[in-house]
Amino acid sequence: MFSNAGIVSPTSQTLMELDMSQLDRLFLVNVRGMALCVKHAARAMVEGRVRGSIVCTGSVSSSQGGTTSTDYTMSKHAVLGLMRAASVQLATHGIRVNTVSPNGLATPLTCKSLGMSEEKAQETYKKYARLEGVVLTPKHVANAVLFLVSNEAEFITGLDLRVDGGFAYGK
Repeated sequence: MFSNAGIVSPTSQTLMELDMSQLDRLFLVNVRGMALCVKHAARAMVEGRVRGSIVCTGSVSSSQGGTTSTDYTMSKHAVLGLMRAASVQLATHGIRVNTVSPNGLATPLTCKSLGMSEEKAQETYKKYARLEGVVLTPKHVANAVLFLVSNEAEFITGLDLRVDGGFAYGK
């Protein structure tokens, strides 16, 4: 099961200007929505005695802080906590739980929230990638998910697989 729930707030959401109604809305989707997906997939898999894989979408924001998007960062930290708890609790049933955490990605949702075209968003995000000559695309993320659900990853659980072109390690 691939749980790909996630939204961003329409404003910068710095700590000092944190809008709690926006935070509540974002947590409703990013945390509660993700938890419900994992809970119900786990129940169905355990009841059906299905060994398999659950993958959640995280973010590079889940492993660091930032100057804005405090609510988003908090929500993606919560997704990592969910994945880690679920990976331990479901391991005895042969169910693997992991996250895939991309860097900035020019999806229709992010382009809309940034008010940018896909090309402009890709150019913006390209500045943050360390891996030269490659721009992160949805296909890169999909390939990471496919790996995590494949038999090639049958002994991997509790992993946060960053698809960030080396962003987390600086230039």
